[in-house]
Amino acid sequence: MAQVTKDMIIGEILQIDAGVAPILMESGMHCLGYPSSQMESIEDACAVHGIDVDSLVQKLNDYLKNN
Repeated sequence: MAQVTKDMIIGEILQIDAGVAPILMESGMHCLGYPSSQMESIEDACAVHGIDVDSLVQKLNDYLKNN
């Protein structure tokens, strides 16, 4: 099972399972379609959007564990 870490690039996370996209969008990352966002780490993106990275990483990993 793949696991998300704070330093992973968003594009890499989406390649693991595109089903994480709604989780990212619901968290406030509405720019997933922009090419530059694909090259940003989840930690950097959370900092820009004011999102708690630890909470988001946990949600993503819970999703991956259950799917």
